[in-house]
Amino acid sequence: MSKILLTGATGFLGSYLLKSFISNNHEIIILKRSISNINRIKSLDGNYVFYDIEKVNIDDVFRVEKPEIIIHTACSYGKNNESISNLVKTNLIFSLEVFEASNLHDAKLFVNVDSLLPKKVSNYSFSKSQFSDWLKINTYDINIVNLKIEQMYGPDTNKNKFFGWLFNNIMSNSTEKIDLTSGVQKRDFIYIDDVVDAFNLIIEKRNQIRGFKDLDLGTGNFVKVKDFVKAIAFEVEEIYKIKVFNRLNFGAVPYRDGEIMKPILDNSIIRSLGWNPRYTYEEGIKETLKNLI
Repeated sequence: MSKILLTGATGFLGSYLLKSFISNNHEIIILKRSISNINRIKSLDGNYVFYDIEKVNIDDVFRVEKPEIIIHTACSYGKNNESISNLVKTNLIFSLEVFEASNLHDAKLFVNVDSLLPKKVSNYSFSKSQFSDWLKINTYDINIVNLKIEQMYGPDTNKNKFFGWLFNNIMSNSTEKIDLTSGVQKRDFIYIDDVVDAFNLIIEKRNQIRGFKDLDLGTGNFVKVKDFVKAIAFEVEEIYKIKVFNRLNFGAVPYRDGEIMKPILDNSIIRSLGWNPRYTYEEGIKETLKNLI
């Protein structure tokens, strides 16, 4: 059992991590905003406590709770018209405050969830890269894992992420077209349970991690977005008897500036620790839909 401080626990990834950490009998300290929607985690029972970051001094939380491990998933994607300054406050300033307190109070491991996107693709990716750059250029006693996760999906995926947006449109039973790019760009779609497995393994093997480590997390199987969308459409038509294929309007949306046609990903480090994905993307889609029925 470990004492873990978790940020972003009310989000998609964070809520799955919290559930897993509880089942593994860890003691959890959660930093959240007072306005955070806790619907994803309000029914969970376990050994965890909340702190609202607007009401406490982060340094005081660390002084009282003394967490050994910090899992930092909190971020702002900038999908709700947040200002650049708000993005910076969440993705850089708040992140630095948590990290500095982690180092000051002798935590052993800091795991940061970074982005695989190039820094200049969006304000979100730029602010995330700024924080990871700060982690890289400073030498601390604490060990750091900077985890870059490919296209994560599963039940209750964020609606402002591709899979959640797509599923909502597909399940609307509308006759309107779903406008998409041509979909020939490739992505590594990774099911949420495989992501959680990776975090648990990092915690288990933390004594093998020294200094700063950049870790890419993906299955290693790159799939055309078009094929992934079609796989969802097929399963939805089979399960829900909703017409989907005739609504998929590939090529209607241009690629954004700087669109990556195939990301560069090296998952050798996480695999060397013993991680292997349990789900193909087809199996992950089936699991996702099964858990929504």
